Amino acid sequence: MAPTRNPDSSWQRQLFDTLQSFAVRHVVYVPDAGHSTLIRLAADDPQIESIALTSEEEGIGYLAGAWLGGERGVLLMQSSGVGNCINMLSLHSAMRFPLLMLVTLRGDWAEFNPWQNAMGQAAEDAMKLMGVRCWRADRAADVEPLAAGAATMAYDGDGACALLLGQRLIGRKEWVE
Repeated sequence: MAPTRNPDSSWQRQLFDTLQSFAVRHVVYVPDAGHSTLIRLAADDPQIESIALTSEEEGIGYLAGAWLGGERGVLLMQSSGVGNCINMLSLHSAMRFPLLMLVTLRGDWAEFNPWQNAMGQAAEDAMKLMGVRCWRADRAADVEPLAAGAATMAYDGDGACALLLGQRLIGRKEWVE
């Protein structure tokens, strides 16, 4: 399975540049095609610690530790991973540390895999129930300002914030044999 080519992928570089402007030093993720460019850019940057996780909730604990060590990070995940994080999001409620998450949405526009629909449709509501502020980008022009706003609220206000990246933005996924 691979995403279709999105004619405007400049938003991915802008998103990385925005993270750099906020001195993000840790990018933690479960591998995802929608985040592949951002993961590659982070891995290629010698100032960033890029860590592949076995499960999304590990990233929340990792980012709490990075903050305790005086550094900023971001968690990259797919909407299906939001369900794995629900209990661990309570850590933010207790500690109030900067928590920025970038979530690629599945179960969204033009989804071919019915297994992705339930969590894809519930991800935003589930995060909001756990106290996470959410914004959604479906157009390339919206990514940078929404990312900068979410990063400001997370890093300067010790908030739990998520930028949801819709399938219209990341590109329709197709089954590739």
